[in-house]
Amino acid sequence: MRLGVEETLGALNAALGPGGPVWFKETRARHLRVRDFLAPRRALEARFGDDQVPERVVHAIVGLQGPGVAPVLSCAPTPAGLALQLRRSAVFERVLGAVAAYAAPTVPAAPGPRVVLHCPALRGSPCALRLSQLRAVLVADHLARALHAHRVSVRLVPAVRDPHMPTFLQQLRVDWPAVSERAATEALRSRALAELTPARNAEALPPGALGRVYLKELVDERGRTTGYDPKLDSCLVTEDLLAVLAELQQAVQDWAEDSSLGLAAAPDAGADSCMVVHVVSCEEEFQQQKLDLLWWKLDDQAPLRQKHLVCGPVKVAGAPGTLTAPEYYELRHAQVCKASALKRGRDLAQDSAWMEIFRVLSVATIKFEMLSTAPQSQLLLALADSSISTKGTKSGTFVMYNCARLATLFESYKCSMEQGLYPTFPPVSSLDFSLLHDEGEWLLLFNSILPFPDLLSQTAALPCTAPGLHITARTEMVCKFLVQLSMDFSSYYNRVHILGVSAQQKGICGGVQGKQRMRPAGPFLSSRSLDHTCLVKCLPVCSFCGLCVKCSTPGWPCWVSLH
Repeated sequence: MRLGVEETLGALNAALGPGGPVWFKETRARHLRVRDFLAPRRALEARFGDDQVPERVVHAIVGLQGPGVAPVLSCAPTPAGLALQLRRSAVFERVLGAVAAYAAPTVPAAPGPRVVLHCPALRGSPCALRLSQLRAVLVADHLARALHAHRVSVRLVPAVRDPHMPTFLQQLRVDWPAVSERAATEALRSRALAELTPARNAEALPPGALGRVYLKELVDERGRTTGYDPKLDSCLVTEDLLAVLAELQQAVQDWAEDSSLGLAAAPDAGADSCMVVHVVSCEEEFQQQKLDLLWWKLDDQAPLRQKHLVCGPVKVAGAPGTLTAPEYYELRHAQVCKASALKRGRDLAQDSAWMEIFRVLSVATIKFEMLSTAPQSQLLLALADSSISTKGTKSGTFVMYNCARLATLFESYKCSMEQGLYPTFPPVSSLDFSLLHDEGEWLLLFNSILPFPDLLSQTAALPCTAPGLHITARTEMVCKFLVQLSMDFSSYYNRVHILGVSAQQKGICGGVQGKQRMRPAGPFLSSRSLDHTCLVKCLPVCSFCGLCVKCSTPGWPCWVSLH
């Protein structure tokens, strides 16, 4: 079983006896030089009074064992509180011996609840897609991937019908279902006609409208305590609106087996076991609230749990507010191409391989920008060329630059190994993990690798039973993680020469070996550093670009070319 931060904290708190949680994990480098976990002095005084922590408790903590609990080296009282340090070489060995387990989320023993993810922005065409709607699309796609990884059965609505939208979504690496058969609307139409409010003052109805349905009663019943707008009074029922409801209704009633996960809905699963999450831009929320209430009005089997994940507005510095999603993509793509041409001194527009790389980089930049701020908060975009510079440390470009460093490192090792300049990498079980004593190595493992599965679980956590209409998603957590990981790796990379120079390479450079090439007698590269880099290299990639399948090989072409 893999080691876990949450499991270790749980065992430490349990060892102190009854009471609330006391221990916390250290993250700052200056604290990690002397301890890994701390139980603050004041919290201990509140638990045990002015007396010291009983010796038996300290002994119990040092001897802690259990599933997922990291091995303890020492536990001692300090002025700050009870300080605990792990047996770091043993932790390195456990993690590096099963590294793949730490790049995946915790899979629950049983499938989670069924979730319908509804993104109304996908009913239009790409040219009409505003930046706030693009943000909602990317948040919905991110959430769908996170939920699927946790074995949650997910249905995506709507099926895309605009002929140009599938191409644009493919360009963005967004996986969303395309055209399906239209759901039947007859039952909803009959119910709507029965609920129509008589027209007031001979109100002229627009084409396709059936009439108005009065919603004030539902607002008074459900809205005031859950977050519905009290101004909601009625809803104009149209054929298009009934088609939207019919598609949502069908997604709930005819829950298909999820072939990709091999999961089927439980035989007794009804509408009450399903949660509908409407991922909407702030401009669309009012209309979506009408749709929710209308669904309840017209369908007795409508899910009781409908939640709104509202994405805040997107403001563009120094640009008109009418910038569309395709225009935004083209701008970022042009900036990536321009930056590469300046760096390499030539235009690569005719090179298909390079252009594919530029498309990947453009999409990664856009996704990082859109997801790095909490969805419910306002997002301010800077569109200047400098916004894709690698000089800052808070952008997606900085993360990608460090991906490029990693890919170049592994490509260099692979090529040198094939030429006989380096030996093949030894089995992990044969490595001496006591060599991993650099401060930067522990920072990377303890702050990035160990918490990574828990972080992935948090990104897929939806407050299903929380009261109220609105919910939030923590998409920014992955982006912040990637930035911090990149900063820690960059510092380590700049300080430590990971690939050493073998004796054979020195001989070739000095003319001693000439044309004769002899196989080195032993590993002349820094095994400890390369092994640790093996551990961290897949994390920046698999977390946000969806291309982690390529991490199993030493070189990742999409990023190698950036270096």
